[in-house]
Amino acid sequence: MTDHLRFSSDELNLAAYRLETKQPQDVIAWGIEQFGTKIVLASSFGAEDVVLIDMLHKLAPDTPIFYLDTGKHFPETLMTRDRLQERYGMSFIQVLPKLSLEEQAAQYGDQLWEIEPNLCCQLRKVEPLADILSTYSAWITGIRREQAPTRAHAKKVEWDEKFQLVKLNPLADWTMEQVWSYIRAHDVIYNPLHDQHYPSIGCSVCTRPVKPGEDPRAGRWSGFAKTECGLHK
Repeated sequence: MTDHLRFSSDELNLAAYRLETKQPQDVIAWGIEQFGTKIVLASSFGAEDVVLIDMLHKLAPDTPIFYLDTGKHFPETLMTRDRLQERYGMSFIQVLPKLSLEEQAAQYGDQLWEIEPNLCCQLRKVEPLADILSTYSAWITGIRREQAPTRAHAKKVEWDEKFQLVKLNPLADWTMEQVWSYIRAHDVIYNPLHDQHYPSIGCSVCTRPVKPGEDPRAGRWSGFAKTECGLHK
């Protein structure tokens, strides 16, 4: 196992170059080989993440997987979590914010997501993520380049400056069609909201269905100049 601090930027760039034409499973396998028990998968139980859960279970089933429990997930998302745990015989790590929803309301006002969604995401997602990632050397995400302009230059292996560890994006070059082809071919459990025009699923209070012709992420924080929750640069 290699400590993430031993990788220079040149070494990470070389790894990204070598893995660019490889399959997602190859990227995951590289991460497991390099980081062993110090690598973790982050899941929001969206289409990309359930693909990665299935791949990871087949390659290294003991690798930890966590999710950020904001307290505002759709019931369908939590149902998907439970079904995945049953299918793979595992438990996902629940990562909670420091403040309960009641404590947040008392300190910042009720329904903060409607007033300052960036602050709400900071409290309920970014800070809890920073806490759990501080105990690992690398993390795996479901980022794809075609998802948004902010993700267009994601490498399959890169240094995460914000959270100070190595970041693996095995599906970076995949299309949405490839994601769903894998789900169908391997009978992967997925969030039923995807069948109801929710291509990107976040908290129930900040996510709406996407209309025909809209950008796939138009349903996230609709009405705000916001497209990311702050987990990814």
